[in-house]
Amino acid sequence: MRGARVLQLRLGKPLRWPLGLPVDEFAEQVVGDIGRRGKYLWLPLHPAGSTDLSGGSAGLLLHLGMSGSLCWNPTLPPAGAHDHFDLQTDRGTLRLNDPRRFGAVVWSPSLHSGPAARLLQGLGAEPFDARLTPQSFHAALQHRRAPIKAVLLAGDVIVGAGNIYACESLFLAGIHPALRADRISRPRATRLLAAVRATLARALELGGSTLRDFSDVHGASGAYQSQAAVYGRAGQPCNQCATPVRKLLQAQRSTYFCALCQRR
Repeated sequence: MRGARVLQLRLGKPLRWPLGLPVDEFAEQVVGDIGRRGKYLWLPLHPAGSTDLSGGSAGLLLHLGMSGSLCWNPTLPPAGAHDHFDLQTDRGTLRLNDPRRFGAVVWSPSLHSGPAARLLQGLGAEPFDARLTPQSFHAALQHRRAPIKAVLLAGDVIVGAGNIYACESLFLAGIHPALRADRISRPRATRLLAAVRATLARALELGGSTLRDFSDVHGASGAYQSQAAVYGRAGQPCNQCATPVRKLLQAQRSTYFCALCQRR
C-alpha cells in the first residue's frame, strides 16, 4: 500500500470509537510506511502529492478487536453487513470486517499525539526489541504484585503474550501462573523472557493459533494450537512428567499448567 493514493473512505456501522475526521478529508492523501505497535496497526497518511513518505504524519490507527479481519484486494464485492471500513485507493481497497464491532479505526494527528498517543502509552515493550533485556524485564516485574499470568496478559510490561502464549511461556519457563510477579527472581525472569520469545517465534513459524475462525492473509489457519504443551490439554498427561495438566480460572480466563513442572 505504500505510495497508494486514497480515493475515498467509507464507514459502515459504528466501531469502538469514532473515526475523528470527516470521511471526505481523506481523499487524495498518500499512504506512507505502515507500522505496528502491539496489536495496533499504524497507517500514516501524507498530504496529496507527497513524495517523501517517511517521517511523522497524521494517520489511522487500526485494531482488529476480537473478531476483526483486514482484506486488501484490487477489487472487492459491495460491502456486506459486517464490513465497517473501506479505504479505497488507486491500487485497491483495504476493508475491515468485524462481526462484533470491537475493532477500531481512529484518525490521529500523529503517532505521538492525540488518540494514538493515548491508546499506545500504556503498552509494554515489544518482545523482540533488543532494548528489552532480562534486567529491565525483571525490574518491571518487581513493581507488579499480581499473578505473573495476569501481568503477561495485561500487556503493560511486555506485549504479545496473549492467553495461549502466556500459558505456554510459563510452562516452558517452569513458573506457576499464580506466582506473584514481584517474587520472581532474576534468573527465573531471564528464563521467562527467553520462553516468551521462543514461544512467539514458534507461533509465528506455524502461522499463529486458530481456535475458531482465525486465518492469515492467504486464508490459511494457524497450526500452533496442535503443538501446545499445556493450553487446552486439561486432564491430559504433561509431555514432560505425565502428570495431568490442570486448569484454573484467573480473571475469567482459562489457565493451563502442570503443577509438578511449574513451581511457585
